[in-house]
Amino acid sequence: MVEKMTGRIIRSISGFYDVQTPKALVTCRARGILRKEGNSPLTGDMVEITVERGKGMVERILPRKNSFVRPAVANVDALVVFAANVNPVTEPFLIDRVAAIAGDQEVQVILCVNKCDLDPAVDLVRIYEHAGFTVICTSAETGEGVQQLLDQIKGKLVAFTGNSGVGKSSILNKLCPELALPTGEVSEKLGRGRHTTRHVELYDLGEDTYVADTPGFSLLEMPELSPENFKELYFEYNDYEQECRFNGCNHINEPDCAVKQAVEEGLLSRQRYERYVELYNEVVDKWRRRYD
Repeated sequence: MVEKMTGRIIRSISGFYDVQTPKALVTCRARGILRKEGNSPLTGDMVEITVERGKGMVERILPRKNSFVRPAVANVDALVVFAANVNPVTEPFLIDRVAAIAGDQEVQVILCVNKCDLDPAVDLVRIYEHAGFTVICTSAETGEGVQQLLDQIKGKLVAFTGNSGVGKSSILNKLCPELALPTGEVSEKLGRGRHTTRHVELYDLGEDTYVADTPGFSLLEMPELSPENFKELYFEYNDYEQECRFNGCNHINEPDCAVKQAVEEGLLSRQRYERYVELYNEVVDKWRRRYD
């Protein structure tokens, strides 16, 4: 007897997909036609499956709201970017890069500044709060901010990302202690942690809340963005753009640019603007390589 079900892929390893259905967790393979069509299942996908003699098969992938290549996850409601100002120190350029990737998919970004018991990262918090981000200061050691983070992600499928050693798995253990996930120590010599997350897996926190603990920043790829649209990912620039001399100002080399003037006057973060220019040039280079 063949039974049809609908569920969510919560884990994918080596061509096997664990699908959580209302009845049970079913391990499945995927129909070859899906791969041939270039539509391989991703963790987070809602899928239709069939089960026969205890063996599951993914028959169809239901429409996605979004998807990421690296990390390979779909239907993300929010991306929680973990950062720290101590052991290891997070490079803000990486935060901006991830925020641009999320913004391109219209995915909310939550900045979680961890290890705040060791360093409150006052400047980092100030810059990103001023830029309009939701910023939560947490400590896996003291439990500070953990409930606030849980309140922000409740009822959502979120992905945790950040450089290794910043404490993603430690905070996830605080959110759901029964998970008992392994955590990596940070190398004092190198100032970075050992990766403890080897694949993308959804953890069910209850109340329709799922967390994907994903590998580090280095695996995240910048999508192909239009240079003209890139500035729209920097929401704090919107208030100044209407005062720019030219319509469609990219805030790079144009004269009488209100955004650049706001940077000079200290109304906008100079460091974040400099990272904006660097990322903009990366987008332009990628665009030219593809279309020139």
